[in-house]
Amino acid sequence: MSNIAEEINKRRTFAIISHPDAGKTTLTEKFLLYGGAINLAGSVKGKATARHAVSDWMEIEKERGISVTSSVLQFNYGGYCINILDTPGHQDFSEDTYRTLMAADSAVMVIDGAKGVEPQTRKLFKVCGMRGIPIFTFINKMDRDANDTFELLDEIEKELGIATCPVNWPIGCGKSFKGVYDRHKQTVITYSDTEKGTKEGETTVIPISDEAAVEEAVGTERKQVLFDEIELLDGASAEYDLDAIRRGKLTPVFFGSALTNFGVEIFLQYFLQMTTTPLARMSNDELIDPVKNDFSAFVFKIQANMNKAHRDRIAFMRICSGKYEADMDVKHVQSGKVMRLSRPQQIMADERKILDEAYAGDIIGVFDPGIFSIGDTICTPKADIRYEGIPTFAPEHFARVRQIDTMKRKQFVKGITQIAQEGAIQIFQEFNTGMEEIIVGVVGVLQFEVLKYRLENEYNVDIKLEPLPYEHIRWIVSSETELDKIVGTSDMKKIKDLKDRPLLLFINEWSVGMTLDRNKGLELSEFGTA
Repeated sequence: MSNIAEEINKRRTFAIISHPDAGKTTLTEKFLLYGGAINLAGSVKGKATARHAVSDWMEIEKERGISVTSSVLQFNYGGYCINILDTPGHQDFSEDTYRTLMAADSAVMVIDGAKGVEPQTRKLFKVCGMRGIPIFTFINKMDRDANDTFELLDEIEKELGIATCPVNWPIGCGKSFKGVYDRHKQTVITYSDTEKGTKEGETTVIPISDEAAVEEAVGTERKQVLFDEIELLDGASAEYDLDAIRRGKLTPVFFGSALTNFGVEIFLQYFLQMTTTPLARMSNDELIDPVKNDFSAFVFKIQANMNKAHRDRIAFMRICSGKYEADMDVKHVQSGKVMRLSRPQQIMADERKILDEAYAGDIIGVFDPGIFSIGDTICTPKADIRYEGIPTFAPEHFARVRQIDTMKRKQFVKGITQIAQEGAIQIFQEFNTGMEEIIVGVVGVLQFEVLKYRLENEYNVDIKLEPLPYEHIRWIVSSETELDKIVGTSDMKKIKDLKDRPLLLFINEWSVGMTLDRNKGLELSEFGTA
């Protein structure tokens, strides 16, 4: 047991979130460099070289230079075993990010120093707030011209409603970026532009008390500005409070440049000291202790066709307690079936390694023969554990899907069903028509493009999408009236989801209230459960 406790306590599992282009994928790669997981960071956009970001595996991601799905990456550093959940930054893929945050114990928020808090950052932050998970802020791109540092902190506090505590402080920005001041160690760490894609770089550490050496390193004017800002900072910023950080009430702020690799290792070292071991999770109103309880996990993501050669489906599971061992029997709680998890894997983007063991905090990928759904619990056969389901986002855009070649009906139904089971899209059927008429709902319109691309490239099916005017969807929680007798408005449409649950679509928001008024005992919800 002590070995299990030791292994679990070494784990740190966090998600990286940001607005697109804030430098999240570059930061992830630099972490991997420090852990020795890769030797040379890829060119994220694929411009400088033919390399692609390690965490981007899907063809459309390599072509577009954006992250569409979450990737899971594991590496060792400084005695810790670190699991990084890299998430899509684009708001059209926020549902994937939301589910990924359910599997993380903390989040690293990457902010572009020149752009500050952007719309997507706000949305993702709300999700972190709902879960109460600790948030660590890395203000990136300090090697470029950035906004005023105090204004950036002020914006984070105002926009996101969380107090900030700078752990280090930038000395200049852009061409005049000289380094950072470490408030805890009271030292100045000078900046040197490291070679792209490597971790080597020369930095000098100078005690702040050695004023002459600081002046020589950063210049007279910069030194004076720094000393003035330190004085202001000590009087104005929130006190460092580890308990408040771990409760998600205070965010430690770090400055640096992921591209040139300055400040990344400093951030990583502090982050590992501040973040927690794997957290306990709720099951049936009871906290499941990661160390004391036997193996349990939940499915937070399903991905089809990660390996084109095998056309397989992988269910990603976050282990919540205990140890997984090869060939152990586990219970799939939702079906009650006892089974063996087929060849669990650790997945580094599209590379795989078969695992003999894994511990609470780890993320494993398991071959899914079609029985797993997002939110499912897996545990030892005798355990009585059922983790809470993962709410699904209400789609905001809808389209009718038609296949161009009707002879490919089988591939079409298989493809669209598998992609829907991943949670990236939601598919619905016209009420009383079965799979003849399929309606797709998405959170962001870019998902339509991904759906079309994947059906063509992975299932060899061409489709035509016809946009529908509906903008509001409601799940029927309970009703005293049969669905076909519900009295709605002229802009209402009755549909059902893959699990035959009835739903209502509306063009206008006011129609929702009117339909509730017209049907006694009708209860509607904006959220479904995966």
